[in-house]
Amino acid sequence: MTESYLGIVILGAVGILNAALIIGLSQLVGSVRPSAVKSSPYESGMPPLGGTRERFSVNFYIVAMLFIVFDIETIFLLPWAVVFRDLPLEGFLAMVIFLDVLGVGLVYAWKKGALEWD
Repeated sequence: MTESYLGIVILGAVGILNAALIIGLSQLVGSVRPSAVKSSPYESGMPPLGGTRERFSVNFYIVAMLFIVFDIETIFLLPWAVVFRDLPLEGFLAMVIFLDVLGVGLVYAWKKGALEWD
């Protein structure tokens, strides 16, 4: 039984040794020349605004959560679309109800102002 796992163990050992070797070589060969420019945060070429401990607006998190929810719900459409022609009427109606609930949730979030970016 242990012979069947020998390949996995060898592969894991080679991976760990490879990672350790690369990290060790980068520490030995790489040069370290710290400067103020290298230590400053890089934000797409823009100068940093504010400190790193600045608080974000709650709307940022709400929009992010809504994006994740609607993105995951949209993925549920893919398996349905693949078997759409083979589904009976009940499968179509279930997806219509699902999309209606999703649409009502989007309209509710929109009306509550969750999508406003102030």
